[in-house]
Formats: sequence, structure tokens, C-alpha cells
Amino acid sequence: MSAEWSWKFRTLEANALLWRGMGDSALALLASEPSAPPTVDLEIQKARLECSAHLALSHFPEAEQKLAEADRICVSSDSPACASVIFARGGLEMARGHFRQAQRLFEQTLNSARAHADSFVEANVLLDLGWSALQQEHFDEVLDWSEASYRLSTALQFEDIAQNALGNLGWAYYRLGESERAQGFFIEAGKRATQLGDVSDQVKWLTNAGYVYLDANDYRKAEQSYQQALDLAKGINSRQDILNALASLALVSERTGKLDQARDYADKTIALAPQEGDRLDILYPMLVKGHVAARQHGTAQAEKTFREIEQDPKSHVFLKWEAEHSLAQLYEGESKSDSADREYRAALTTFETARSSLQHEESSLPFPANASGIYDDYIHFLVSQAKTAEALQVAEYSRGRALAEGLGLLQKGTSFKPDATKAQAIARKAGGTILFYWLGEKQSYLWAITAQRTSLFTLPPKSEIDPTVQRYRKALADQQEFLQTTDADGRALYRTLVAPAQPLLPKNAQVFIIPDGSLNTLNFETLLVSDPTPHYWIEDVTIADANSLHLLGAQPAASKSTGSLLLLGNAVAPNLDYPELRKAFAEMESIKKHFPPGQQQTFARDQATPAAYLASKPGQFSYVHFVAHGTASRTSPLDSAIVLSRSDAAKDDSFKLYARDIIHQPLRAELVTISTCYGAGARAYSGEGLVGLSWAFLRAGAHNVIGALWEVSDASTPQLMDELYSGLKKGMRPDSALRQAKLSLLHSSNAFRKPFYWAPFQLYTGS
Repeated sequence: MSAEWSWKFRTLEANALLWRGMGDSALALLASEPSAPPTVDLEIQKARLECSAHLALSHFPEAEQKLAEADRICVSSDSPACASVIFARGGLEMARGHFRQAQRLFEQTLNSARAHADSFVEANVLLDLGWSALQQEHFDEVLDWSEASYRLSTALQFEDIAQNALGNLGWAYYRLGESERAQGFFIEAGKRATQLGDVSDQVKWLTNAGYVYLDANDYRKAEQSYQQALDLAKGINSRQDILNALASLALVSERTGKLDQARDYADKTIALAPQEGDRLDILYPMLVKGHVAARQHGTAQAEKTFREIEQDPKSHVFLKWEAEHSLAQLYEGESKSDSADREYRAALTTFETARSSLQHEESSLPFPANASGIYDDYIHFLVSQAKTAEALQVAEYSRGRALAEGLGLLQKGTSFKPDATKAQAIARKAGGTILFYWLGEKQSYLWAITAQRTSLFTLPPKSEIDPTVQRYRKALADQQEFLQTTDADGRALYRTLVAPAQPLLPKNAQVFIIPDGSLNTLNFETLLVSDPTPHYWIEDVTIADANSLHLLGAQPAASKSTGSLLLLGNAVAPNLDYPELRKAFAEMESIKKHFPPGQQQTFARDQATPAAYLASKPGQFSYVHFVAHGTASRTSPLDSAIVLSRSDAAKDDSFKLYARDIIHQPLRAELVTISTCYGAGARAYSGEGLVGLSWAFLRAGAHNVIGALWEVSDASTPQLMDELYSGLKKGMRPDSALRQAKLSLLHSSNAFRKPFYWAPFQLYTGS
């Protein structure tokens, strides 16, 4: 074999070893060839591969030396291989924590790869641009770069690049607060890395999956993931992977109270971190050491450590707000109330600044989950200081921000400045009592707000409330009838959530619920009142849900006129998954009769398409109604959809009117009714509530939206909707008309009296 071909094979083999994280083996292989590379291209490739191998081993001076050799060759050569040297220098800058410099080098390489039609390098550099954006906390860009890399590498079967792109997407979703979605990406990336024999990436995805377990308080699984990652990292002698695994073990040890072990792991991590390396490799274990010191009453050392992390210019915003949150808790424990308050506000300012940088709506929705613990601790602190009005301001500040910003009611800000809530004025304008809930780790709270006063009630922690809500919610969907069975959960929820405020709720009161957490999935109308005889709460009050005080206060006065109707439904079944609804025609006819022919536009059968809705100028209608199947996506709520007839036979999903498309069609409708299953959505986001079709129509500008919390019966719904529109025609408000319609079923003598039939529909107001 010629020397040239021998070197070509060696560089290919060395490259494969590097993809598997085996830097030592790659260096040994390249050094084993007795002759020098016979061509300029191969000389450059050898130097670049040696640089990458030294980087994998955290040998920065040696990596720099190899790059300098390649640079000297490229000064007098126009070899295409010189682009790979620029790429390798980007990798070195990343390892040093110089992320912006790395990004510029990667962008230069991308331009070169596209100019030379080198798809492999293009897919690889797209991947690293995602990596760079990730380290700079530009999460919208991470998603864009990583998805582009994944599409290209999948199309061309670059399997190792594809699994890395999946993992990068997982990390971006994790940082955005989408832990459940992130875990799916980590698991899939880990499987692919195992199949490819890529040990270094197996370590990476195991470690990242451990963070999801840690956040879910599954400490056993988290520790198992980290320990397995450490063992694999030691097997390939990957210094960076060993460091990451040790830092993670330090974290889980601190969380589980193994403080000496946590400090030991943190010290080992710091000792292993390269002097010229990424400063973050030291800051994260420092945070663990600060927590250990705080828990062992080393207040001065903990304060010093947290302050150093907060002020370090290399700190990620996640680290910075965690350090500020830790300082707040430290000062609170020391009864330094002013200092604690200042640090809580600093942490929330850091968080809100990060949130304001997100451009995509889908990124903004889950992100508040990252600060839920800070908000919870601050609210608890304020209540303990008897600052109940300020606590409500803070709670309100966290609510419905994506919706309000999308509607132009709030501007994104780079500071945490809660305004006075004007809660009593909002209650007066709305004409009812507002029940504002906060479910917390230590305690939960209810603010009952009337036109005259605001009262605070302390409730049990969410760990006690959530299981009861989940059991009762399941029983409701299972078609149980509770008045005969005397359901304990329904009564317990009423006693816990409503009874404390009962003196503020006269008979036939108008009640606005601003729920939190699991309460977003609960229809309060179904709660069981014991006195004077067992009955559902709907018989005492009229209820509507709102996302926040701000949005409720922005609600315009209800229209007194019947207005015009846009009606879509009774679609042609697009496939076997969505069979035709037997009673759809009857429901549509029962609705149409309440509007003059000249004030209605109807799309049925093959005309009931997503394209027809989008082209109908829906903003001109006072009432919009859908009679159709619906889908609710938990992992991607804006992919929830109303199922209509196909718009285009050539497109597989042309029968779906997606939530993401709905929000871009401005509405001024008094009421949108989504007569579909799960129209309210299947995913509740921290601070934002359920996000799905109902949220999308509110985001588009609808004043009120009716959506379903569970499956909708095709048998009972036409009767309920007929009663609803009868009430609207008489001038009733949408919430009152819906209540009247529900009571007509509840008071019937047939099976429709069960909550399964009348209770899925929930009215959301405030837009």
C-alpha cells in the first residue's frame, strides 16, 4: 500500500476514534505511522486530528501547538483542508470557554463548507453552532441550528452527527424548562450513541438524563445515571467526561444530604478542571460547596461562595440566579429580611432578563418553570413577613405573561418590577369574586378578592392537593356519579379550596378562578358541597377561569347583541383515526337556528377545512364554533389541532387546524366554542396554565373561549350547545349561558346528569 493511502486510512480511523471519545487511542494511532504524510492535505489533516485528540484530553497547550503547525502550512497553501483548521480552532475556543469567538469561527467554516458543497462538514458545523449557542444561552438559536443539523445528517445518514443533534435539542429543551420532552431526546440519543459505540456521547446523555431525574426528585435514578457515566468516562480516560460526572455526583449527594461526600466530589471536580479550560467547570461545583457550607452553618463561607459565583463574568444566567436565590435563602435563615428581599428580587430580575431574550413563543411558554422555585420561596417569605399584598403582586407577576405579551397588554422587561395589582378594582369591574390560587412546596395560598377587600387563606402544600385533584379528575372522566356515591375527594377539595372563602361568596355569586398547577385541570363546578344537602358547586355559583388578574382586568364589556356566527364542522373523515361524528349535523343545525341567515357563515363536509377558516377573515365574527374532533399535544401544545376536512389531498396533515396557526389570525369574537375533545389542552405550563386550543384562541384575541378538559360526548353535546345559544340569544353572558346549559343536563333524569357529560366544558375569559 502506498504511503498516501496508508495515511488516508489512518486519518479515517483516527477520526472514528475521536468521534467515540478515544483521544489517547487516536494520538497513538497517528504516532504509529513511521513515514510523514506525503501530501499537504494529509499534513493538515494529521495536525487537525492531533489537535482534536489533545482537546479531548484537555491538553490545551499541545492542541494549540498542533493548530499552529496547521496554520503555518495553510499560509502558503489554498488546500480545502484548511477550512477544517478553522473549525478545529473553534473547538479549542469552545473548550476554553470563549464561545463568541468559537461562533465566528464556526460561521466562517459553514460558509466554506457550503461554498465547496461539503455536506458532512456543513452538518458537523451546524451541530457545533448549536453547541456554541447553547453555551451562550441563546436557546432559540440552539433549536434552529440543531434541527438543521439533524435534518441534514439524517438525510445523508451521518448517524453520529444526528445523535449529537438530538442530544443538543434535548439540552436546549431542558434549559427551556421542558424536562419531559428533553428526557425523550436524551434517551433516544443515548440509544443511538450505544449502537454506534460512541462512549463519550453515551456518557454525555447519561449525565444529562440524570439532571431530569434529579429535578423530578428521583435521586436514586439520578445517582445511577451519574455513576454509570463516571464508569464509562474512566474507561475511555476522557477527562472532561469524568469531570462532568463528578460534578453531577456532587450535586445529587448534596441534595440527598450526603454533605461530606458532596464536598469531596466537588473538590475532585475542581482539582480536575484544566487551568485554561471553561470557568463553568469550576463554578458549578463551587455552587455545591456553597450549599454544603450553608447547610453546615458555615454562613460566612457560603455567602462568600455564592457572591463569587454571582459576580463571575463567566457565570451562566442559570448559575447567577441560583446563586442569588441561595443568598436570599441564606439571609432569610439569618433573619436578615431586607437582604433576603433584595436577593430574591435580584434572582427574579436575572431570570426575567433571560426570559425577555427568548424570541419564539414556544420557547417562552415552558421557560418560567425554571424560576418556579424562586417565586415560591419569595411568596412564602413575603407571607411570613405579613406582606400579603406584596405576595399577591409577585404571584400575579408570574401569571399569563406569554399570553398578555402576545396580546400587547404587557411588554417584555429586563427587570422584576411587579406593579400594584388593583385587584379589588378588577373584581369590581368583572362583577364578581376572584379566587387566586398559588400551590407551593411548603404551603399553598388562596387570595379571595372582592370589590371591598382582599383576604388571604393558607392552604396545604401542593404535595397534598395534587393527588386528590388527580384522583377526582380521573373519576370525573370515568363517568362516575358522585351525589349517590358521596365522593370523599370532591368534598375534600371543596373544603380545602373553597370553604375558607365561603363567607365572601353569596348564593348565585359570580366567581372567577385563577388556578395554579394541577388546579388548571380541575373544573371547580364539580366540587361537592355538603350543606344543606350534597350538591355540586355549580348550583350555587357561576364560574369562569382566567389566566391572570391583568388579563381579567383587560376584558371588554360583554356585547348585548347576538352578532354574527362562523360555524365549521361535520367534516369528512380524513382517515380511520377520526371517524365522522354522528351528531355533528344535529349540533350544527341547533346552533344555526339561533342566528338570522344573513348573520351566519357555515362550512360543512368537504368545505370545512383549515384553509376555509383561515381565509374566512374570522376576526369579523362575534361567535365562532367548531363541531369536530380535536387533538391535544402534551409535548408540543401548539401542535394541538382541530380536525376538519382535508384542504389538500397531497398533504398528510392538511385536515388539521393547528394552534400555532390559530394564534396568527386576529379575533375579536365575544365567544369561541371548541366542541371537541380536550380543547382546553393537555399541558399546564408554570404561570401560563393549560396551553392548547383554548389558549390559542385567547392569544388570537377572543374575549371568551369554551374548551373541554376531557372527552366530549357526541350524544349530549348538541343539547348542551342548543341551551348555550338560547341563553346567549336572551342576552346572557357566556359564563351564565354555559352554566344554564349545564344545569339543564344536571337536572335531567337521564345519564346526561353525570358530570362526564356537562363538566368537560370550561369557560376561559380575559383577553
